[in-house]
Amino acid sequence: MPVEGVPAQTTLLDFLRDRGLTGAKEGCAEGECGACTVLMVAENGLGSEYRAVNSCLLFVPSAIDREFFTVEALARDGELCEAQKAMAEGGGSQCGYCTPGFVMSLFAEQYRPGREGPCDPHAMGGNLCRCTGYRPIRDAALALGPAPAGVFLERLSHPAPAMHGGEYAAHHVRFDRPDRLEDCLALVAKSPAAKLVAGCTDVGVESNLKFRRWPHFISVELVEALRVFEDTPEHIRVGAALPLTDLARLWTQAPPFVKEWMGLFASVPIRNRATLGGNLATASPIGDSAPLLMALDAELHLSSIRGERVVPLARFFKSYREPELRDGELIRAIQIPKPLPDFVRFYKAAKRRMDDISIVSAGLAINCDEGGRVTRAAFVFGGVGPVTQRVDSAEAAALGRLWDEAALERIGSALDEALRPMDDHRGSAAYRCAMAKGFVHKFFWEWRQAST
Repeated sequence: MPVEGVPAQTTLLDFLRDRGLTGAKEGCAEGECGACTVLMVAENGLGSEYRAVNSCLLFVPSAIDREFFTVEALARDGELCEAQKAMAEGGGSQCGYCTPGFVMSLFAEQYRPGREGPCDPHAMGGNLCRCTGYRPIRDAALALGPAPAGVFLERLSHPAPAMHGGEYAAHHVRFDRPDRLEDCLALVAKSPAAKLVAGCTDVGVESNLKFRRWPHFISVELVEALRVFEDTPEHIRVGAALPLTDLARLWTQAPPFVKEWMGLFASVPIRNRATLGGNLATASPIGDSAPLLMALDAELHLSSIRGERVVPLARFFKSYREPELRDGELIRAIQIPKPLPDFVRFYKAAKRRMDDISIVSAGLAINCDEGGRVTRAAFVFGGVGPVTQRVDSAEAAALGRLWDEAALERIGSALDEALRPMDDHRGSAAYRCAMAKGFVHKFFWEWRQAST
C-alpha cells in the first residue's frame, strides 16, 4: 500500500483501519490487550516466520518494506483457516472484539518453524479476553495440528523482504531510518533532540496515551551493528537494537534463569519488537532488564561520532528516567562478562505473573567457596526508588561470610536502611520493602535446595 503523505506518527493500526481492514482494533493502545495484533514476516535464520506484533505500537514509517498479514487475509475462497475454525467451533468467541487478535497469535504459533507437539497456549499471552474465558481459547490452541500445506506454509520457505534505509517526511515530521552505524551516529549528532526508536514499544505508548509529538525520529532498527549477538568465552554481547525474540533464538546456550526471565518480560508480541537498548534507555525503575543485567555486572557500550565509551550499568541511571547518555550518543551494545555467577535468579512481583509491569523486581546473584563463604554477591532491586538500585551495603553484609540464615538477617537490616520506596497505587513502601527482603529469602532457600 502507498504511504505517501501519511503523518509519521500514524500507527499501523490506524493506517489499516482507514483502508477498511478493521479486523484489528484498538483496545488499550499500549500493547497489553492484543486486539490490534497483526502478523509480520521476519527472518529467523533459516527462512522466515510469522511474528505477532501490536499494530498500535508501530508507526507507519517503520512498516515500510515490511510484509504484514491481517486477519482478513487468513480466510481463502470463503474457507476459514484452521485457527479461525478452532476458535469458532470451540466457542472461543463471545463479543468477538478480541477474537481476531487471538486468531493472529494462534496462527503464528501453528506456523512456528520447528514446533513440535500441540500449540503452546502461552503464545497467545499478549491477548486479553474480557468475556469468553480462556478455557475454550486454550482448547482451540491444543486442538490444532501441524501447519497445513498451502500458500501460508510455502511463504515461510522464502526470506522476509529486504529492508532499506531511507528518510520519510510528511506534515513537518521527519522519520530517518539509517541502515549503517556511521549514518546513524551522524544523524544523532546533527539532531541530538531527535527521538530514537527501535521497537517503539515505549515510545508508542507515550504517543498514544500521553499524546507526545516529536518533529524528528531516528529509527535504529535496521543498523546491523546494533543487532549483533556474540557468545564468547569472555563475554555475552547483545546489540542494543536486537529484538528480544531474536536474542532468545540466538542465545542457544542461555542458562535457565535467562529463559525464565525472558518469559516474564512482557508478552510475545512485545518481545517480537522490544529491545534491551530501548528498555534500558528509558531509565525506568521498573524495567525488567536492569535488575538482572546489573546483577550480572553488565556494562554498556555507548557510541557517538566522538568515539565509544563504556559505562557500567550500575552507574547508567542518574535519576528517574534520566540515563547517562550525552548529546549525540546512543547505546551500541550490552556486554555481560564471563564467567557468569554460580547462582542467579530474577524475581518479579506484579498484579499478574506475565505481561504486567513490576511492583518490585530483583536480580540476585551469588558465588560461594567450598567452605560456604560468599565470594561474590549482587543484590539489585527495581521499583524501590527512582532508579534500579544495587544495594552495596547488603552485598557487604554477605561477602566473606557464611551464606546462612544469619546472613539473611544482616542483609535484611541493610535493606531496611538502604531502601526508600514510595507509596503509590500499586503498592505501599512497606510492602515493597517486605517484597525485596522476601525475594532474598526465596533466593537463599532456592540456593540451598540446589546445593543439596
